[in-house]
Amino acid sequence: MRTLPPRRLFRPALLTTGAAALAVTAALVLPQSAGAAETAPAGFGAGTTGGGGATAVTVTTLAAFKTAVTGDTAKVVKVSGLISLSGQVDIGSNTTVLGVGSASGFTGGGLRLKKVTNVVVRNLNISKPVAPADGITVQASTKVWIDHNAFSSDRDHGKDYYDGLVDITHASDYVTVSWNTFKDHYKGSLVGHSDSNASEDTGHLRVTYHHNWFNNVNSRIPSLRFGTGHFYDNYVVGADTAVHSRMGAQMLVENNVFRSTAVAVTTNRDSDVDGYVNLSGNDLGGAATEISQVGTFTKPPYGYTAEPASTVVASVTSGAGTGKL
Repeated sequence: MRTLPPRRLFRPALLTTGAAALAVTAALVLPQSAGAAETAPAGFGAGTTGGGGATAVTVTTLAAFKTAVTGDTAKVVKVSGLISLSGQVDIGSNTTVLGVGSASGFTGGGLRLKKVTNVVVRNLNISKPVAPADGITVQASTKVWIDHNAFSSDRDHGKDYYDGLVDITHASDYVTVSWNTFKDHYKGSLVGHSDSNASEDTGHLRVTYHHNWFNNVNSRIPSLRFGTGHFYDNYVVGADTAVHSRMGAQMLVENNVFRSTAVAVTTNRDSDVDGYVNLSGNDLGGAATEISQVGTFTKPPYGYTAEPASTVVASVTSGAGTGKL
């Protein structure tokens, strides 16, 4: 069924001693400074360095950008200005792509990370990726950090006119998506492209989303098949269906805030096999949940700092997006 009465699987005021201990073990619940830009990723993408300390090259044209991001040697490429493109540009391994200021980036298409490793994408405006291009496609790639970007389109067209804003597919692994804004779009972020891709995806697609602001994004916030997802300290406004765990995926949904959202979390739509979800410390804002299976993923295999839901809106609205590094 489409909407169920809201229900909470986690009630902070009634934690048992054992549950409280588990919560402390899983995360140090301490406030994070609003807008504080990390110098390295938290979550599954930890250890991603991109181009590291390589001498930066600044580009202002599409041709120069394509040349600068080619190959697997360590490189830092700064994008100055807004560049129009059609389709996607392939990014090589060991690359940092960094927008200059708050208004640099790409419109009309996006970036593709295919069969690469160790890539950082930060501080870019990426808008209106006309299908079949995504804003960022991560495909058969590992160790990726997508941080402090602004993704957007519009909802003046049909839902398939634009494709995804950030799609992570084909057994990609160890990805962190943090401090980004996602605005005015239908299909936000797809992790795992097909119900029939179990043989490739199972055991992979480990992704962390934290401190992102999804504003007027209809669905896929994110939609995850087969993999393991940690979704914490995000702010979701105006969604129809937000978090979607399917095809046996395991998700921990922790300390997020949902507003004007019909279904905050679901495990039982669109696929033949349901997913799994654990809820902890969320502010659902009256949104429904549809959780058919409670999962076993309760403690991520990495250290991180989660702030309580009560401070998420202030932190995310002041700190997410471009111009904050």
